[in-house]
Amino acid sequence: MDGNNRWVDGTLQHPDRGPERREFVAEAQDPYGVILSCIDSRVPPELVFDTGLGDLVVMRTGGQVVGPVVVGSVEYGPMTSGTPLVVVLGHQRCGAVKAAYEALRDRKPPPGNLQSIAEALRPAYRETVKRQHADPADAMVRIHTKQTAAGLRTNKDLAPLVKKGDLAVVSAYHSLDTGRVEVLTGAPSA
Repeated sequence: MDGNNRWVDGTLQHPDRGPERREFVAEAQDPYGVILSCIDSRVPPELVFDTGLGDLVVMRTGGQVVGPVVVGSVEYGPMTSGTPLVVVLGHQRCGAVKAAYEALRDRKPPPGNLQSIAEALRPAYRETVKRQHADPADAMVRIHTKQTAAGLRTNKDLAPLVKKGDLAVVSAYHSLDTGRVEVLTGAPSA
């Protein structure tokens, strides 16, 4: 979050990006976080958190949806090198979530494989339509992000690490307007 504060304030340090760092991590990696984020070009986690080479394992999918390969990729850091943090990062004005919301609401499937994104977002859509929201697509982003983090937190392979306190699985929301990342659920207590 210190890196995000630097991003917001414009006091970037661009840490761990020089030749020395490249040489240091060339043989092995020891990232301190795994980020599952959207493919949106406005939300690059390495910049949003002002991090460097070897600091984060980053996966990006449309609307930060998951499937077996993505879940396996998220599991990689915590299960192989003890990475202590997973962040599911949703964001303001997510085009993938908005398109899925509209497709599901209007019962008009999007073209091609975009339908698989809409289907993956269906549980968040169902939860969203249970209540009135000023911006239902934005509410759906937050709901989906929380649901995804909860699913990872209770994943049969990650849950024991969470229970022991070796892993935190956090849902978070990135404001495109301010750059600030807000933790939604799962913040470590210490």
